[in-house]
Amino acid sequence: SVEFVPVFPGCESLESNSEKIACMSSKIGDFIKDKFRTERFNYLNLYDVQKVYVQFKIDTFGNITNVIARGSNAKLEEEGVRVIEKLPKMKPGRQGNINVDVMYMVPIIFKVN
Repeated sequence: SVEFVPVFPGCESLESNSEKIACMSSKIGDFIKDKFRTERFNYLNLYDVQKVYVQFKIDTFGNITNVIARGSNAKLEEEGVRVIEKLPKMKPGRQGNINVDVMYMVPIIFKVN
């Protein structure tokens, strides 16, 4: 845990860490819904829920780095990495007045249409 969490663009006006975390989760979720190409996976079973877990770091400059995905399919992992790498630059996390790296894990869960 960090004293001041990273801030997603559009969440700067919020006061508490919990509000900023909720805003970031919502914005990342919307971003993934907009950018993740579910149609690329029409060959997968239509009745199965697909899951990809993507871990990444928001570095001391607010950049997204060290993106790693784990899923049931290499193509799903590639798409998860592709999308997360496109996240916008953020205000970095801080411990006191020092910018610090912060790790995040995001589940991407969907059904093939």
